[in-house]
Amino acid sequence: MRIFRSLRRLIALVWPLTILGLGSVSIGDELDLLDNVRQVTEGFTKAGEGYFSPDGKRIVFQAIPREYPFYQIYEQSLDGKPQLISTGRGRTTCSYFHPDGETILFASSHLDPKLDATEAEEKAKQEEERKTGKRRRYSWAFDPHMDIFQRNVSGELTPLTSTLGYDAECAYSPDGKQIVFCSDRDGDADLYIMQADGSNVRQLTDHPGYDGGPFFSPDGQWIIYRTDRKKPQHLQIHAIRSDGKSDTALTDNIGVNWAPYWHPTEPYIIWCGADHSDPKARPNYDLYLMPYSIEQTETGERFVGGKAVRITDHPGADVLPVFSPDGKKLMWTSTRGEGRSSQLWIGDFQLPPAESP
Repeated sequence: MRIFRSLRRLIALVWPLTILGLGSVSIGDELDLLDNVRQVTEGFTKAGEGYFSPDGKRIVFQAIPREYPFYQIYEQSLDGKPQLISTGRGRTTCSYFHPDGETILFASSHLDPKLDATEAEEKAKQEEERKTGKRRRYSWAFDPHMDIFQRNVSGELTPLTSTLGYDAECAYSPDGKQIVFCSDRDGDADLYIMQADGSNVRQLTDHPGYDGGPFFSPDGQWIIYRTDRKKPQHLQIHAIRSDGKSDTALTDNIGVNWAPYWHPTEPYIIWCGADHSDPKARPNYDLYLMPYSIEQTETGERFVGGKAVRITDHPGADVLPVFSPDGKKLMWTSTRGEGRSSQLWIGDFQLPPAESP
């Protein structure tokens, strides 16, 4: 094992992996950056997209239960059992803790007036897959009945959006006063910001194509997100100021880069991506880490990304990474476990050594 590690380190130093548009991307050593890697969820058909509570002791996530075709939202302590906190019906996604540690945000289509038919249609498709063994190509459903809800400590749900169209992919600002989210209410998926009570909605991006998956930076001044505006179905990572200025592309490759997230204490972002440049190759999703800096210019601030480092290299897919509030743990969705089912995994994490100037 020590020889294997040493060889891996040597390869990482002398053989950088070049990904178009990213420059030199170092091959990180998962054995060095991650320790005590373990599976968090079990008993679900699928589980993933988990986020930590502000104290780092609990997580909220989405999972497909054995008896229902759509994702539902669950909360659990890291060493406890999951508790259903959504209604148990409809499509749900994108849960997130308020800084108060009790209020939880998520998107749900449980108010779909034709929900019975929607459920029956999905159950029929899944049954057909089981019979034929043929799996559908992955496609996210931009359900027009998806709205954003806030759940308080008593379990009461308050709708924050009601405009017809897909409203989801939501997250609180660090002070809990604002929510950034994705909506296609104008016919195209863009980023919006609203107050935490659903008022004062303003549009942040307005480009052809999909803009989604946004998160506020730890200081609340920037938002990181994914977009396919350059090429449909090929996502790139962008950063934009929360006032809509200085929109900056951080990746530019023939691939899919998504699920960006901020390190809570150091100037790094993390995301998942796969190279799609070879149509004959099967792309595999890994996690990437990038340092960044904020530079002052004559016209304002500029977001500058550094050299990316690949931090996982498992043959299973690794996606949707998030840091714990202290930055010492990394949680992500992976198919690396038995049966290759998507589940949440967690590991102790350390940033790579800073490069010499």
